[in-house]
Amino acid sequence: MKPPLDIQCIARPVSYADGLAMQENAVTAILSGGIGDTIFLLEHEPVYTIGRLRDQSSLRSAAILPHPVFETNRGGQATYHGPGQLVGYPILDLNPRGRDLHLHLRLIEDALIAACADLGVSAGRREGMTGVWVENRKLASIGVGVRKWISMHGFAINITRESLPPFLAITPCGLDGVSMTCLEAESAAPVTMTETTHMIARHLERLFA
Repeated sequence: MKPPLDIQCIARPVSYADGLAMQENAVTAILSGGIGDTIFLLEHEPVYTIGRLRDQSSLRSAAILPHPVFETNRGGQATYHGPGQLVGYPILDLNPRGRDLHLHLRLIEDALIAACADLGVSAGRREGMTGVWVENRKLASIGVGVRKWISMHGFAINITRESLPPFLAITPCGLDGVSMTCLEAESAAPVTMTETTHMIARHLERLFA
């Protein structure tokens, strides 16, 4: 019998290195049959991350960035993680899910869009671009990888205004002219990290369990 989906909401700030280690340990455990599908929901300590790319110009002036830079094993250009932003890492066995990365990405987007709707924020997709948007403003970034068809990495959605200023020092996701936004700025009602985390967890469970 398939184990239930385990969604772990981590209250303390997590370094990016520790978050990566959590993912790698979970992948190993799923491959060995030690655990079932797991999703980590957390906030990172302030950090810029970028994939292992030859072109890292999206970091702009990397030497003078206000927070450390971590080169990671996901794809994609530079982004920022830090307080006020919820990061989700779905560590899922995609073998029984059809080995469909496109579907995996769309389901993550669906969960975030549904949670935004619960908060009265009309969010959606932009054609040809992964992520979640409010009109032309980017609310959430998504980047995934797989190891033996176990998914890693995931999404980062900006919840409070505290999450936004560090993006000004880089070219987010390598997209010139993109304006980042957050749920607090887009919602007419008060937004909290705790409430939003529970909403997103509920929709992730609905779509992935």
